[in-house]
This record gives sequence, structure tokens and C-alpha cells, in this order.
Amino acid sequence: MDHHSLEQLTAQLESENLRDRMVALANLREVPAVDAVPLIKKVLTDKNLQLRSMAVFALGIKQTEECYPILVRILETDPDYGIRADAAGALGYLGDPRAFEPLVRAFYEDTEWLVRFSAAVSLGNIKDPRAREVLTQALNSEEVVIQQAAIAALGEIKSTESVDDILRFAQSDDWLVRQRLAEALGQLKTDKSISALKFLAKDNHPQVSKAAAVCLQRFEDGTN
Repeated sequence: MDHHSLEQLTAQLESENLRDRMVALANLREVPAVDAVPLIKKVLTDKNLQLRSMAVFALGIKQTEECYPILVRILETDPDYGIRADAAGALGYLGDPRAFEPLVRAFYEDTEWLVRFSAAVSLGNIKDPRAREVLTQALNSEEVVIQQAAIAALGEIKSTESVDDILRFAQSDDWLVRQRLAEALGQLKTDKSISALKFLAKDNHPQVSKAAAVCLQRFEDGTN
């Protein structure tokens, strides 16, 4: 992107008009990360929460060396739990193994379920096998969405030793939990997983049975 266009985006991001700032931030999708990140930083403390949320998310997409420490600081210090959750999610997009410890801290120490949910999802996204312990504990959460995130993440980190831990959800009342279970088992090929997937393939909810059938087919095809 030429210098003039960057100057124009900079001016828009400093505009008093929210729509100008929103449009400029959206247009940074076309800008290389090295040029985009300094501009994204301009609106990280914007008075509009939606814009801040977009900016935090953008740091997970436009990746430079600066992004990781900025996102960790936001995750650990921002007063708004929605923004902290966005930071946790963006760290998952970065896929940086250094994010393991701050994400685990967020899961254990943050009092807001949305932040803990985002942390659990991102622990799956960074695919660090050390996450097994915290994700296994997350299965006991009172929040069903956190259970769903933990099941999915255990599949993402390929934790075959966790199959017994997640099989207890095979008869969950929540079909989304059963679907997440089928998808996770599809990444954890063991005899018990195959047996459970055959059971879930007969589930009365079509999305659960379809997810299980797809995973069984992949096992047969050798693509998992």
C-alpha cells in the first residue's frame, strides 16, 4: 500500500467520527502486518468498545513481534471482560506457544466465564499438549459452553489419554456437547473412540449423528 493511502487511513483512525474509524480499521485487512499494527495500536484504547474489540482481534490476524506482548497485557489488565476475552481469542490465532502460561492463568484466575471460555478455546488453538490438565479440569465447569470448549480443545491437542474423561458426555442432554464430543473423538483415534463414535452415529440429533459418521469415515479412509 502506498504512503498516501497509509496517511489517509491514519487520518481516518484519528477522526472524531466513529464510522470513519471503523471503516479505516476494516480497511487495514488489505495492509501488510508491519504497516497495519502501528495503526491498529491507535485504537486499542478507543472509547468505543466495539472498535476496541475489532482492534484486539486484528492483532491476532496481523501478526508481528509486537502483537504477543500487547495481547498478554490486555488479557491481564484490561478492566472490560469482553476485551480480555477478545485478547485470549486473539492469542489463539497467533498460535504462539508462549501464550500457554498466560492463557492458563486467565482460565484459573479470571472470574468471568467468557474469558475462561476464550482461554480454553485458545489452548486448543495453540495445540500445546501441556494444556491437558487445565482442560480436563474445565470439563467440570458449571458453564456448558466451557465444557464444550474443553472437549473440543482436548481433541485439538490430540490428547488420546483424555478419551475416558470426555466419554462421560456421550449422553449429555445438550446436543452441542455431544457434537463437540464426536468431533473431538474424530481426532483421537482409539478403540474406545471408534466405539463411542458408532454410538453417536445413531444419535437422534442429525448434527451429532452426521459429525460422528464423518469422523468414522475419515478413520476408515485413513485421513485422520
